[in-house]
Amino acid sequence: MKFLLVYGTTEGQTQKVAGFVAQQLAQRGHRTEVLSAIDEAAATIDPRGFDAVIVAASVHAGHYQSAVTHFVSKNLAAIKARPNAFLSVSLAAAAGADDDDAQGLERCVAAFTQQTGWTPRTIHHVAGAFRYTAYDFLKRWAMKYIAHRKGGPMDTTRDHELTDWEDLARFVAGFLEHFESARPAAG
Repeated sequence: MKFLLVYGTTEGQTQKVAGFVAQQLAQRGHRTEVLSAIDEAAATIDPRGFDAVIVAASVHAGHYQSAVTHFVSKNLAAIKARPNAFLSVSLAAAAGADDDDAQGLERCVAAFTQQTGWTPRTIHHVAGAFRYTAYDFLKRWAMKYIAHRKGGPMDTTRDHELTDWEDLARFVAGFLEHFESARPAAG
């Protein structure tokens, strides 16, 4: 089967997540075209040429990347017509047990679905990363403050990846299982 995976990233963790998902699909014998939503190829790709579509985007200041929102809105009918999933990457997903963070994430997803008109068949929340080494002074300070408040990593001399790769592998396996069980039998 052939998958289209379009992602939006700000500091690179969602790109890494997209690459991991593509690798997991390849290990199971599937082809995946991975595109950044800001690439020229994403503007011209036709999702109708794929068996399934996965969209991944990261939350920053309560919003997903505008290029992802534009891609989904432009290709809404084609995305809705095939098995699809949305991977929401955020630091709030790492908080897990915090009700305020969970509600905030749900509001972000709700705003995204309202903006795009797309209600993904599957939504999976993925923990992101603290990219302290990529932040400017002000953002590093703000992120360290957030980490302090939430009990996160505060060593700003290095990055801290919070992504649960085993959980993401389970998501891929589950998505494929559901997708393959819904397909009509050949014959």
